[in-house]
Amino acid sequence: MSETTNRPYHHGDLRHALIDTALAMLAADQNWTFTLREVARRTGVSHAAPYKHFRDKEALLRELARIGFVQLGQSMAHAMSADTFSVREKFVAAAQACIDFAIHNPGLYRLMFSSDADKTIDSQLHDAAMNTFGLLLRLLEEGQRDGSFRPIAMSAQAAASWAQVHGLAMLAINHQLLEEKVGAAPIPAALEVLLDGMCCGVSNQQKP
Repeated sequence: MSETTNRPYHHGDLRHALIDTALAMLAADQNWTFTLREVARRTGVSHAAPYKHFRDKEALLRELARIGFVQLGQSMAHAMSADTFSVREKFVAAAQACIDFAIHNPGLYRLMFSSDADKTIDSQLHDAAMNTFGLLLRLLEEGQRDGSFRPIAMSAQAAASWAQVHGLAMLAINHQLLEEKVGAAPIPAALEVLLDGMCCGVSNQQKP
């Protein structure tokens, strides 16, 4: 595990200090094998201090994942906020934002979709994940409403979209999008294929 400079913690918001330390460790090490004891040491507090805010390490990990989903949702919403974007352009922008988030935060992204971020036992984590997924659902609804997307089951379009974008993100952070396998620009190409299958009158749609 990589070392960070210890800065003794004296006052302020201990909960956020612990979260910031854990996020920094996750980013540096690209895994979450650290212990609460190590998080406390690097935050500069006693080994017992984290338990005032987190019952155990798993509770801390779920909070990190919740923060990740909030940040991911913000990135996606910002990316597709331009008023001049077509639905297709919004989809590409949101998908690229998701993949970029994963590339820049690989450890956090893996945690968000791991079994250690159990959404069934943490309502706040569940809500954060569903709010982010809701961005996709609302975009698909908009596309079906204005005739951009084919009028098929929303759940099928959501599953196909999520699988494609998440799969590309995981391949990207694992350095598996090799040019000799998938060409020089695999992400835009894959999104084009997905959208061509989802869109009505593809030849008449404005492509990004």
